[in-house]
Amino acid sequence: MARTKRTEKKVRRTETVRLTRTVTSGGCAAKIGPGELGEMLRSLPAQHDARLLVGNETRDDAAVYRLRPDLALVSTVDFFPPMVDDPYTFGRIAAANALSDVYAMGGRPILALNIVAFPTAVLPMTVLAAVLAGGAERVAAAGAVVAGGHSICDEELKYGLAVTGTVHPRKVIRNGGAKAGDLLVLTKPLGTGIVATGIKRGAADATEEAAAIESMVALNAEAGAALEAFSAHACTDVTGFGLGGHASEMAEASERVRLVFDSDALQLLPGTARLAEAGFVTGGAGRNRAYLAKRLSLARDVAPGVAAAVVDPQTSGGLLVSLPARHAPGYVKRLHAKGLRPAVIGRVDARPARSQTTVVIE
Repeated sequence: MARTKRTEKKVRRTETVRLTRTVTSGGCAAKIGPGELGEMLRSLPAQHDARLLVGNETRDDAAVYRLRPDLALVSTVDFFPPMVDDPYTFGRIAAANALSDVYAMGGRPILALNIVAFPTAVLPMTVLAAVLAGGAERVAAAGAVVAGGHSICDEELKYGLAVTGTVHPRKVIRNGGAKAGDLLVLTKPLGTGIVATGIKRGAADATEEAAAIESMVALNAEAGAALEAFSAHACTDVTGFGLGGHASEMAEASERVRLVFDSDALQLLPGTARLAEAGFVTGGAGRNRAYLAKRLSLARDVAPGVAAAVVDPQTSGGLLVSLPARHAPGYVKRLHAKGLRPAVIGRVDARPARSQTTVVIE
């Protein structure tokens, strides 16, 4: 009987716990910085297989493996600690984020496996059940299925998915391929890392929190499905390396180009500028800023909140798409009709010889 009472007491203490108070960092802000990661990846042996259409050579969003002339698999994995307090909402966000990698390649998700690290000594299993239910809801919304997974005990909660999708081998959209003269479209506003930090520290109001959550749980399905119809040259989803980091990867994976963004066109989530100027930024933002030190050119008149948003790690962010200028308005119109908030935010220019600048914020 005494053992049962102790267990009940533990459950009562933890059922109302704020998940963000149990972890040191949350969401994609927990990712290893792009600079450190890049150095490590360069030390690994290259993979050579004619069927491997996309590997890690350009640090693309997912791997693509050809099974037959008309079918290839898209494979990805993503997981992180919570950036919101509600377990069910956390599960939905983590799943939407993992599914996004498949959409960024022009693929369609079909199968997902759960990845769980759970502090069984701290949190009740009801929390894990809610997280998994949230993830399953987003997978089902994507038209895919959850078929099991793997779990371990850990000191902090982490959750995500390994996702398998399909794509026609000739219809794969890579992060390289941006061409001078293209326009750049971003399909979601920026600021999830900043607002999540505000949520964790009790500084974001209910409206700001709700807007950030709505953006993070939204699937990039429609944005990904429309890539082929509008002849997209390149695409990546904007996550832990921020807009600046992922844009730089796109430029470096393409042929001598740089991505130029109009600071006035960048859409921010409610509260982003206010919270950024008050100092609610993540450690991941500092790692992204360091990585971009020689790659980013930032105009002096760019507002501080916008400058912070450019390096802010995004969790379940939008797709950054490079497509022919004549097709950009139609792509944006298509997504607006689906209730999304895309915007043309810049252009692709040729990169001057010997220039290290891959991203320009005007």
